[in-house]
Amino acid sequence: MSNYSEQFLKTNPLAVLGVLRDLQKQDVPVRINWAGNQFISKILDVTPERLVMDLGSQEYENRAVLRAENISVTADTQGAKVEFELPRLEQGNYQSLPAFITLLPTSVWCIQRREYFRISAPLHPAYFCKAKMPDKSVIRFRLHDLSLGGMGALMDTAKPDALVEGMRFSQIELDMGGWGRFFFDAQLITVSERKVVDSKNETITTPRLSFRFLNIGPGPERELQRIIYSLEREARERANKVR
Repeated sequence: MSNYSEQFLKTNPLAVLGVLRDLQKQDVPVRINWAGNQFISKILDVTPERLVMDLGSQEYENRAVLRAENISVTADTQGAKVEFELPRLEQGNYQSLPAFITLLPTSVWCIQRREYFRISAPLHPAYFCKAKMPDKSVIRFRLHDLSLGGMGALMDTAKPDALVEGMRFSQIELDMGGWGRFFFDAQLITVSERKVVDSKNETITTPRLSFRFLNIGPGPERELQRIIYSLEREARERANKVR
């Protein structure tokens, strides 16, 4: 974290509290990392006295993190990345359910960088992806938005029951048409719904998936950056024509 510019560091207690409350209100998934391990959680409650986070899905991970020190917590939001460190976690209760409870961090990194700029994918031509599920079945989805940190996608079919937040995928294929095909390891961060009203005034609900790229190499990263800049330029040109 110390590699970031100090302009991104928030140390004022009210500023730290504000960032964490925003993550809570927006129900943003957070990654709890320690000693090469990690799991997905979310912030349940934030007060000046304490930070409450949900337990992970695996009991052995919940037990392990209670023994850990120097825990890192990260969250990706639209256009920004939030990171902070905690010395330890303790298990307690929140609304009669077990939860992790700790003091608020003394500082929070809130990084708003060009790398995390997210560009909406064009409707025409549409770009498609496919990924292999643990049972070897293949799911297909359409690219909705793209950044160096990850991508949003829409499914044209119902979401499989086995598709759940936190799943990791090896070598998701992203077909960018004339740009070429790219393969990424990724983690499914959020499953939500996108609702639009069509020309018949009917509401169409589509599963929306939010992925975080894992271990992206410098070569693919440069290609993605080039594509993002080009898509942004094309979007500006279309907007100027409309005016």
